[in-house]
Amino acid sequence: MTIPNLVNAFESIIGAAHVLVSDSDKAPFLVEWRDKFKGATPMVLRPGSTAEVAECVKLAAQHNLKVVPQGGNTGLVGGQIPNPNGSEIVLSLSRLNKIRHIDPEGYTMVVDAGITLQAIHDAAEKHDRLFPLTLASQGSCEIGGNIATNAGGTAVLSYGNTRDLVLGLEVVLANGEVWEGLRTLRKDNTGYDLKQIFIGSEGTLGIITGASLKLYPAPASVEVALVALDSPAKALSLFSLAKSHAGNMLTGFELMPQSGMQFVCEHMEQSRYPFEEQHPWYVLIEISAGTKDIDIASLTETIFTEAFEADLLRDGLLAQSKAQAADFWRLRHGLSEAQKFEGGSIKHDVSVPVAKVPEFLEEAIAAVKEAVPGCRPVPFGHMGDGNIHFNITQPKGADKAEYLAKWDDVNRVVHGIVASYNGSISAEHGIGILKRDLLAEVKSATEMNMMRSIKAALDPTNMFNPGRVL
Repeated sequence: MTIPNLVNAFESIIGAAHVLVSDSDKAPFLVEWRDKFKGATPMVLRPGSTAEVAECVKLAAQHNLKVVPQGGNTGLVGGQIPNPNGSEIVLSLSRLNKIRHIDPEGYTMVVDAGITLQAIHDAAEKHDRLFPLTLASQGSCEIGGNIATNAGGTAVLSYGNTRDLVLGLEVVLANGEVWEGLRTLRKDNTGYDLKQIFIGSEGTLGIITGASLKLYPAPASVEVALVALDSPAKALSLFSLAKSHAGNMLTGFELMPQSGMQFVCEHMEQSRYPFEEQHPWYVLIEISAGTKDIDIASLTETIFTEAFEADLLRDGLLAQSKAQAADFWRLRHGLSEAQKFEGGSIKHDVSVPVAKVPEFLEEAIAAVKEAVPGCRPVPFGHMGDGNIHFNITQPKGADKAEYLAKWDDVNRVVHGIVASYNGSISAEHGIGILKRDLLAEVKSATEMNMMRSIKAALDPTNMFNPGRVL
């Protein structure tokens, strides 16, 4: 069937307004925000229901079309972008954007896959509930993409990754059949836990169209602090101290370097440097209590006092209002975007055992400075779970294209060090296109064969997201 005939066929399913064929209409779906991956497609499909997704998949299967599912297009490894030769169609989930059901007493919510993470937060808040997944991109990322990539974020320390927050899924399979698994059970031991196969599969096994999510009590009180330190080693000691006092109430522990803080304060609106002097490293700490009878203000002061007595801190600020707490978080959430203003940035999303974070940082920073003299490392992230975004900004005045051409060489340096600590080359962003070849190097043949077997069983014609992950 010709492309015009295929367009007509898809229009009969979802309407002409939702089959995008003009270059201007397709453009937002064909490039990721860092401009690293750019693709082409004959059409972008925007179905408005699970039934329409299923019919689109059936039609695609009949004509051996390859389908790239896309959520909010905030992914960082290229998994949501079609290939450059135009042989794949994009299926956007953005019109599936409804809250289907909220059960405040049961602490659950059922949603469409295309709803933004921020909309989920807002809906939960109206019922005095919390959905704890927290990301810098939450205003535009969609929950289906979060689930497909098993997103992490800043609250993993207390609540776990996305897979820990999902109770059930609705998925369109490669034959167009809909698996209706939207249970809200906390316990279900009847066979394989099928939802976990799709969580983190990056759209390669099926298209997630709905999800049942866990909710938590909204925090009764929250304390946010920003502290300055000499080194990641002292940050690790501070983490141990804070965890020993706060336990699971420690909901955030984010490490930031001076270089990143400087970039944010120079380039991001409403961001200003909070200390009188500059310091080598910073940690943002958040402590949350689910009930009002817990005095977390006193708890935070105790942590501060003991940390200063142990010579762990150079300075520290405790947010005196919600506005100031938001200012502190704005510094953290602006780190990725601020680096764009300094030129090219070679990025890594890695994890190592928490206790090894200081050693890893010392070794990796020295190694990349030797590999690319003048480069500016900006390592930051979720120190409490060992996940570091090890980004390296180009030397001042360097040619951006020439610098980014070193991406693979620098990757090998950093990932080699990660491997020496038994770490992971992808802590939370996924594999996509960016790390597909590397995955085969770090996974055993047994692991790769198991993953290929699952792919072959659920998507035997390789229709969904071909060339991604595997």
